[in-house]
Formats: sequence, structure tokens, C-alpha cells
Amino acid sequence: MHPELVPDARRAAGWTLLVDGVPQSYVDLADPTYLEFEYVRRLASVVDAVAPAGVPLRVLHLGGGALTLPRYVAATRPGSRQRVFEHDAALAALVHRDLPLPADADVRVDITDARAGVTAGGQRYDLVLGDVYRGAQMPRSVASLEFATLVADLVAPAGCYALNVADLPPLAFSRRQAATLRRAFADVGVLAEPGMLRGRRYGNVVLVAVAAPDGLPVNRLVAAANRDPFPGRLLHGPSLDRFIGGARPVTDDVAQDSPKPPPPLLT
Repeated sequence: MHPELVPDARRAAGWTLLVDGVPQSYVDLADPTYLEFEYVRRLASVVDAVAPAGVPLRVLHLGGGALTLPRYVAATRPGSRQRVFEHDAALAALVHRDLPLPADADVRVDITDARAGVTAGGQRYDLVLGDVYRGAQMPRSVASLEFATLVADLVAPAGCYALNVADLPPLAFSRRQAATLRRAFADVGVLAEPGMLRGRRYGNVVLVAVAAPDGLPVNRLVAAANRDPFPGRLLHGPSLDRFIGGARPVTDDVAQDSPKPPPPLLT
């Protein structure tokens, strides 16, 4: 894979990370709370909702990219302790050299595959953020019930797992992922732009799961989603039942990579 950093002509401190020509991350070094990509703002809305504002969190990031969300957490929740599993050593070195983290950010980056890092276990986290991609696709190794169960073992009793999924209409992959998380966690929600949920376009869906029954902070998630320039909708309870429909959880033996994006998005 070939990582590349491209400056943003609109923002003096803005940079886009491309991997094999596909945009992966955006960072504004002068303002870590500026989030260019819609799906990153959805994940950040989960960061905002899981605990009262400013409360430090223990956070595990599966997939590092340009460390956009670790920067956001460090800025909005000072004192947070964060760990990142990033499989691409060359990408991590590029980001470390050209987009250094703030000196006060407590972020440890481990060069390891997400599945291997999660399998190794360790401490528990208040929040696990999953954004693992090989180019433009989420690999099957992080899309199974076995993987979700491993993640559940790392989530604190009151903690949360949020997963970014890129999908095509009719969102069959997202529906299977929601069914899979429901098997591993006690309470699950799906967060996305309403047009995306109606299957109108390729885009991103964020799944949110917690260990405690009825533990999802529904009101805070809805409030955070509504603050976005493109307000999101949360599917939970009966609306999530309808979204999942007949989709079944996927196990390692049948798991697949997420769909490839339409060709125009890759050119």
C-alpha cells in the first residue's frame, strides 16, 4: 500500500491522507476538532455521547490512519489514555514524522493487525473505535462474530464499541454486521444519514454496541447526531429490528470483506 499526504488548499494546516489514492483520513493540525469526513464526525458523536463532556476515557482505536480521532479525543477529553492498533508501519511512520501528535496527547501506537491485537487481550476500555480498512474495504478478519466477541471482552461493563462500515445499497453488509453485534453485545444501534439508511447511495454506517442491557445512551447519541451539518438518524429497538430484517450473524467461516466502492469513487 502507498500512503500519501496531500495539503488542503482551503485550510492552511489541513492534510488528507490517501492510501493507494483512496482518501482515508483528514487532519487539521491547528484544530483537531475540525472533522472533514462525515463518517468521522459520526464516530466523534459517539465519543461525545458515551460520557459527560470533558471526562477522560480509556480508548482503543482499531486502525489509526492519520490519528484523526485520537487527536479529537485528546482535545475534547484531556487526560484520556489511548492506544492505537495500526498494521501499516510505513503509514504510522509517515504520520509520526509529518503530522505529529500534540505533546500532551497520551497516545500509544502499536504496529499490529487489529485482529492480532484484540486477540492478545489486555486491559478494558471505556470506548473501542473500529475503523479498519485495507484501501477501501473493511477486511473479513474484523467482520465476524468471533472478532466481535473478542472486542466485547475488551469493553468495560459500562463501555461502548463503535464500528465504521462502508456499504452499498441495499446495505446487506451493514445489516449482517448489526445482527452480528447483537449476538456479541446486549444493546446495539445504527447511526447514519437518513438517505444512506434508505439505500440511496454508497456511504458509511456507524454501529454502536454496549455490554449492558438497555445501556446505549440513546438520547445523547441522538442529540450529538443532530448537531452534525448532515444530521444523522439512530436506529434502535424496533427500528433496528426492521433494519436487520432476516440478516444473520456472520462467523469466520463465512465472513466477507465489505463491498468495493463504485468505480467513480476510486478514480
